[in-house]
Amino acid sequence: MALEELFFSVDVEASGPIPAEYSLLSIGCALVGRPEATFYAELKPVNGNAVPEALKVAGLDMEKLREKGEEPAAAMKRFAAWIRETCGATHRPVFAAFNATFDWMFVHWYFVKFTGASPFSISGLDMKAYYMGMMGTGWGGTKKEHVTKKFPTKAQHTHNALDDAKEQAELFGQMLEYQKLRKG
Repeated sequence: MALEELFFSVDVEASGPIPAEYSLLSIGCALVGRPEATFYAELKPVNGNAVPEALKVAGLDMEKLREKGEEPAAAMKRFAAWIRETCGATHRPVFAAFNATFDWMFVHWYFVKFTGASPFSISGLDMKAYYMGMMGTGWGGTKKEHVTKKFPTKAQHTHNALDDAKEQAELFGQMLEYQKLRKG
């Protein structure tokens, strides 16, 4: 029997463009369809590498995170436990993000590095690609400004990982409902 899928909207803030060379600084996650079900963590950096623009956008301070951030292993174990508890025995977790390629690579690397495996396995759903296929648009039509014209959200995009995960959960929930109505 196939498990029912649960979509986890994930957003991250990082100190640079790739894992291992740069640090995952914060993770936000909201359950699609139940955006009040959330997870958030701010992590200690794994090294001192940072792109100043990345830190400015996220509004995170590497020194403060070194002092007050959660150890990456503890944060990832807590995140994995939250995912397992949320899914229970009846659901399969599906990673979903708006531009999943960036967020997924950090989350996957950190899960494998610090827990040995990812609860999301080796896949992630990209909301931009989903929108592109659903609406028959080109890649240029998947910019957030275009997508939110069709599916406006109440949640705001603030570059706080949890706020952005909630916004994406709301956005993707609307996409799923729209698709369901189209199919009748």
